[in-house]
Amino acid sequence: MQLHGFVSQGFLLTRGNEYLAGGSTKGSPKFSEVGLNVTKELSEGLQLGMQLFARNLGWSGSYDAQFDWLYLDYRGQDWLGVRLGRLKIPYGFHNEIQDIDAARVPILLPGSVYPLQTREILFAQTGAEIYGFIRTAGLGALDYRLFGGAIYLDSDALTPAGAPFDSELDIRYVVGGRLIWETPLEGLRAAFSAQKLRLESAFIVPTGMPVPAINVENDTWLWAASLEYTVSELILTAEYSRWYSEQSSDQPMYSPPLDESSEKMYGMLTYRVAPWLHPGAYYALSFEDTRDRKSKGNFQHDTALTLRFDVNSNWLVKLEGHYMYGTSGLVNPLRINPPDVASAEAHWAVFLAKVTAYF
Repeated sequence: MQLHGFVSQGFLLTRGNEYLAGGSTKGSPKFSEVGLNVTKELSEGLQLGMQLFARNLGWSGSYDAQFDWLYLDYRGQDWLGVRLGRLKIPYGFHNEIQDIDAARVPILLPGSVYPLQTREILFAQTGAEIYGFIRTAGLGALDYRLFGGAIYLDSDALTPAGAPFDSELDIRYVVGGRLIWETPLEGLRAAFSAQKLRLESAFIVPTGMPVPAINVENDTWLWAASLEYTVSELILTAEYSRWYSEQSSDQPMYSPPLDESSEKMYGMLTYRVAPWLHPGAYYALSFEDTRDRKSKGNFQHDTALTLRFDVNSNWLVKLEGHYMYGTSGLVNPLRINPPDVASAEAHWAVFLAKVTAYF
């Protein structure tokens, strides 16, 4: 049996707009995480794993503990394994390390492809997965994963306090997969990820309104192409993603139809200068609606610089700064009350510090 855990405390300060946590323009300590995980070999090829996780980040929880992942895994051969339970979604290169601060250099993964605000729908699903690893002669190796299941959302957490209506949100199903190609060129790997999900929501409006309820259906498809090259202590990563969303409702007057295509991308480099120092930088760009690439509420440029200090094998400190142009990243698509991005500052900045202890 293996037991691991971590606890982190961060500090968030923004200039121009509030981001992730209320009061961030004055500085907010609402940026903390704690987790405890255990894996146990039950028999040859059969493993049980789980992680209990809690965080405090703005509206996204006040240390409400939940199982971040919980699985039963059987792998009889390298090329075929099966997992059941609440499983991390294989998307891009980094989605599965969103809960592992020690496994990456930046504090915030590029928000264009890995938006922290939608972690509830991108990080894990409850269902099944088949996976495997195949090595070929002269062509490198293939790592594949195929999954299907559902995602359960806490409607209370997504409805603003004091709202005059109740809401119910369910992701009825999510299916997808990822293929990673470890190329014959040492240090070079490529990947393709895709998934589709169906979100159904219902809003119960107050008595006296013209309609008693509004029912909404949303179908979203997303894919990502990824490339990474490692040479010595330098890692170069680039990912490009497209999201397509179609939405309809039984009350189009109050919830009009939606048909959007968004474009997301980033380039990142990290370099291990010394065992205790890992600087990194990335540039991320997103267009929430590709038909409108000029309105500041529909795009965001994010230039980030990070310094990671590994104090020892169980303790690290990170400092990070972001220059933002555009305001699309201020919107959380799951929130009922999105901010007014049209009146937000087009040029703004984010500063973060984070301390993590782990074992």
